[in-house]
Amino acid sequence: MRHHTFPPAARTPDTAAPVLMVVAHGSRDPRHAATVHALVERVRGLAPGLRVEAAFLDFDAETVPGLLERLYAEGARDVVALPLLLTRAFHAKADLPAVLGEAAARLPLLRVRQAGVLGPSPLLTAALERRLGEAGVELGQRGSTGVVLASAGSSDPEAIAVIADIAREWRRTGWCAVRPAFASACGPGRPRTEDAVATLRAEGARRVVVAPYVLAPGRLPDRIAEGSAGADALAPVLGAAPEVARLVLRRYRERADLGLAAA
Repeated sequence: MRHHTFPPAARTPDTAAPVLMVVAHGSRDPRHAATVHALVERVRGLAPGLRVEAAFLDFDAETVPGLLERLYAEGARDVVALPLLLTRAFHAKADLPAVLGEAAARLPLLRVRQAGVLGPSPLLTAALERRLGEAGVELGQRGSTGVVLASAGSSDPEAIAVIADIAREWRRTGWCAVRPAFASACGPGRPRTEDAVATLRAEGARRVVVAPYVLAPGRLPDRIAEGSAGADALAPVLGAAPEVARLVLRRYRERADLGLAAA
């Protein structure tokens, strides 16, 4: 893996690399913000000299408008807003663009660009397997193991289709089966975690494990955990996995036009 050094923070704003503003949804659950900040710290460790900050769309004190105003007051004039989201659903398509647009109107000298969402990516699949291994799953026995790919869920058909595609691609790496499941917006073709676990049992999987395709703890990940009672193992959320941190930097670099190879 190539390592790149970003311009140091002491450089003047017009020549410095854009600030990376990681934008999470936010939650009343304090574990959510703690996980986001842990991920930000890991990203900082991968990119010395790059300013990386976290903001939240809801619930948390550090809001997107508030952080942008603070950055502007401190001299920043170029920001890449990276949605800490795994699929392009409502928050990436509507919520965040609206918030960024309002901020741009108030701060006309501040350039703000929205980066792409994190998924899908082979790095996320690698992070899922890392978390399964941490949960005691024998990755060498994948041929007799069924996996439930449990996402938060969405009413957006594009997001649902992406989860289904990820499950199909992951299955090709040798798992007995990979079934998508959803913690919310369930319905026809959108099974709950417990339903997917039961289906894999009925299909004869020797072991059934649940891999949460979510970034941080909160209400919906807790619902996934509750639905995993019949599984043999439940992996932790993706959180600050090294692969996620590398992917954050990759999406940032793609939008920042730094001409740097992906991590």
